[in-house]
Amino acid sequence: MKQTWNDLLFAHWPIPIAQLRPLVPDGLVIETFDGQCWIGVVPFWMSGIRGRGLPTVPGFSRLPELNVRTYVSYGGKAGVYFFSLDITSHLAVWGARTFYHLPYFHAAMHCREEGGRILYSSTRDSLAGADTRSLPSPDGRPPLHQPAEFVGSYRPIGPPRIRDKGSLEDFLTARYCLYTVHQNQIYRCDIHHLPWPLQDAETSIERNTMAAAAQIALPESLPLLHFSKTLEVLIWPLRRADES
Repeated sequence: MKQTWNDLLFAHWPIPIAQLRPLVPDGLVIETFDGQCWIGVVPFWMSGIRGRGLPTVPGFSRLPELNVRTYVSYGGKAGVYFFSLDITSHLAVWGARTFYHLPYFHAAMHCREEGGRILYSSTRDSLAGADTRSLPSPDGRPPLHQPAEFVGSYRPIGPPRIRDKGSLEDFLTARYCLYTVHQNQIYRCDIHHLPWPLQDAETSIERNTMAAAAQIALPESLPLLHFSKTLEVLIWPLRRADES
């Protein structure tokens, strides 16, 4: 699959490993930088979504997505572990849960640029809804009972540049696979893209309960913020991590 990711904000907070360990499946190593784990809340929008050799699908030309993530490894290969991924398409939720075993949720989402700022809002549908109950449930996930909402704006405040190898920014973004769990088996999906052209960023967040919905308490400190305007991404099929 090919996608283009646009107007992406990385908002990261340091988290003690003791808080995350019960929430990440056994077998995945939670990675740290200078002794700290990190939680990312990442809003953006996708375009140009299509399967290999296929045209884009009507209705999938522009889809906002918002994910909550941390950083793990398996067999020495660094990757991303998602606590949740919110999107506006019921079909995308079904497909991602069915074929990638990822914790996607349907949400009412709006994203637009105004005066150089990205205005972004996302409110997850009630988990009591029949659509969510009928979906396949990824393994190893805590029940997400709390409201999951993000309302805010953000913008870049510096020029884009590739960050140094070994830096915190490189640790947070140079991740070329994701991990998920299904029927107690760890799976990996490889992802390819060029290094992120990151810009320093600023944000004004009115509401953010995305991490709390996954039973993660964010610290009171301000997040580390980065922005990326656009990046093309290639996504491979899901495979068992011990075989790929």
